[in-house]
Amino acid sequence: MRLKTYIFILLTLTVMLTGCTSQLATKQLQNLSNDEQILTVYLNDFDTIIGPLFEESTGYKINLVQGSGAEILSRIEAERGNPRWDVVWVDMISSIHGLGLNDMLYEDFIPSNASMLKDSFKTLVPERKWYYPTSAHASAVIVYNHDELHKNDAPRSWSMFADSKYVNAIGFSDPAIAAPAYSFVNWFFHHEGIDEGKALMQTWFDNGLHIYPKNPNVAMALTSGQIKVAALQESNAYMLLKQNHPVSIIWPEEGSPASIRVAAISKETKKLDAAKAFVDFLLDPAIQQHIIALSDDAYHEPSIIGVEQKADRKQHAKLLFPDTSWSYENEAEIKQWFADFSIK
Repeated sequence: MRLKTYIFILLTLTVMLTGCTSQLATKQLQNLSNDEQILTVYLNDFDTIIGPLFEESTGYKINLVQGSGAEILSRIEAERGNPRWDVVWVDMISSIHGLGLNDMLYEDFIPSNASMLKDSFKTLVPERKWYYPTSAHASAVIVYNHDELHKNDAPRSWSMFADSKYVNAIGFSDPAIAAPAYSFVNWFFHHEGIDEGKALMQTWFDNGLHIYPKNPNVAMALTSGQIKVAALQESNAYMLLKQNHPVSIIWPEEGSPASIRVAAISKETKKLDAAKAFVDFLLDPAIQQHIIALSDDAYHEPSIIGVEQKADRKQHAKLLFPDTSWSYENEAEIKQWFADFSIK
């Protein structure tokens, strides 16, 4: 009798568990099906506005994953065997170029809107069409606290960062963490040469240079009086002006190193149509103009002909573009040297 009762209970549990498992499997398949319809984009800016714009314009659903340049690259590397991203859209062209060289990017795609790229941006598109530039901004402009420093005493060029009158007074963000910061220091290594670039940066460190994790940390140090001068990414600089902080912006005559925002598609994406639509969407002049109008962070030069920059941004601002391949080939060495030296 006990045996019959045990068998009955066992059969009942089996049926129940089979039903639960079947329901769970069905739910997982439904979720997988839903996930396969959602485009995942890794980006480091504009996450609050770009999603609704894209969904409204194209009908595709989108999942945005925001992070710093270092966070996004670490995530992509960790997912190398099983990428979770479909498109990456960030202001670090040399790092994205490296993904292409490592066979991680979809290639030979020509968006319909690419024909409207300005000539200066067309030259940034690689031969194998791994990525497309959507804008470029100053990785840093000179910003000084005019409560702490008279305008006649402010540095007018990057070469003045080694001047003893600014000892312990200057700061910028960490090139190993903040994407624009690598673009900033990379220009000097590219322009001067690796050894000469190290020597130049050493004079800045010898003058008491302060390094902060990200640009908002630099901005806080500047407005609090911890430092008097900053090499600050331009949208952060203009935001301080709009918030009525006691700061002034100087665009050096020699120009400001450019940070170039590009969009690239994962070679492993299963949502190729949506991914292509997203890149083309970013090159749409109406969308580029919309981003500039909607975002306080959109202080940059748009890549498409006919799109107007923000009215309060410096007109005809001179941006300095280093060679992309060179920048990638030397990125690890420059970041490592900078990290080692800044720790000392």
